[in-house]
Amino acid sequence: MRVLALGGAGAVAREATRDLCQYGALFDEIVIADIDPRKAERLAREIGDPRLRVIPLDVRDEEALVRRIREFDVVMNGLPFAYDVLVTRVCVEAGVSGVDLAFDEAQFELDEAARSKGMVFIPGVGATPGTTNVMAAYGARFVDQVEAIEIAFAAFRCLAPSPGLLRTTLWEFNPEEPEREAVYWEDGAWRPAPPFSGERRMRFHEQIGEQLVYYVPHDEARTLPRSFPGLRRAAVRGCFPPHVMQAMRALYELGALSSTPVSVNGTTYPAIDLVAHLLAALPASRENPRWAYGLVVEVHGQQAGRPRTVVLRNRHPPQEVWGGEAAYYRNIGVPLSIGVQMIARGEITARGVVPPERAIPPERFFEELARRGIEILVEG
Repeated sequence: MRVLALGGAGAVAREATRDLCQYGALFDEIVIADIDPRKAERLAREIGDPRLRVIPLDVRDEEALVRRIREFDVVMNGLPFAYDVLVTRVCVEAGVSGVDLAFDEAQFELDEAARSKGMVFIPGVGATPGTTNVMAAYGARFVDQVEAIEIAFAAFRCLAPSPGLLRTTLWEFNPEEPEREAVYWEDGAWRPAPPFSGERRMRFHEQIGEQLVYYVPHDEARTLPRSFPGLRRAAVRGCFPPHVMQAMRALYELGALSSTPVSVNGTTYPAIDLVAHLLAALPASRENPRWAYGLVVEVHGQQAGRPRTVVLRNRHPPQEVWGGEAAYYRNIGVPLSIGVQMIARGEITARGVVPPERAIPPERFFEELARRGIEILVEG
């Protein structure tokens, strides 16, 4: 069996590739496809698995990508989210199942075509979205009717570990993003929320502790109302380390996270683009005292006519055990790898383009997380 790891040497996906090598015994060949094959070759040498092979690939050549994907049994997409729709479309055309790290509503428009091919593509199989969706699905089993799902995350990483992740941070606090008009679901309608609104104090695992979290326009809130009929409310709040949050609040209050035109040496740029270039160049943007990822999912509902709340939390080895930044990245990359392996083993029977909460069996997913040291704890 062959697996294709698109962008498999990237900041996040490299941990997924490592996991494929360590736990994916069913794969005869693990191929890293990257536009920068030298980076992929370095990772392959570092891992040292004889099943690893590297190929240069520019995914923007869609016809070539279809031909290449047809050579494989399953696809693991670790590319930036801008390529999610393209990769999903190509996988559907090729009839090859796969997973990726984020959502785009346009992916679900390919659901019928994917089902007609007898395949599955699962968007958003990382930490959040991903593990949080599966946590929500598991928590829903403890109530007769799900009424509300509240998700919180604490992504403890540096501000600019990669260009893509820096842009993700800026996007989450950009007041002009269209997604800000539909941040959370409540009483049958999408509600807007500006950055730094909906403040709530949340307790995460011991490496992170209590943090203030705020509404963010995250992918989970988009699919949960469709997955759980009758759901009155779905919301995601999040935060980064305190020093990142301080920087983002200051930039937001200055209007620097907007498209406000700024002239520099006679050339005009959107303010947020200048901020992105500046932060990417600053050494301080890559400094971080604590690497970790915290997840909390609250499922509120009714059981036997009485209110019940189930709370699920994650816990993982500290950076002293996992090795610095891996204590953040593994929480994203490991679920991606597990999703691919569950598809390859036939443990996922869903067909179409399906969100994690409807595609991934929670018990098996949690078992695989636990094998890697990531625990999901249930309260209530």
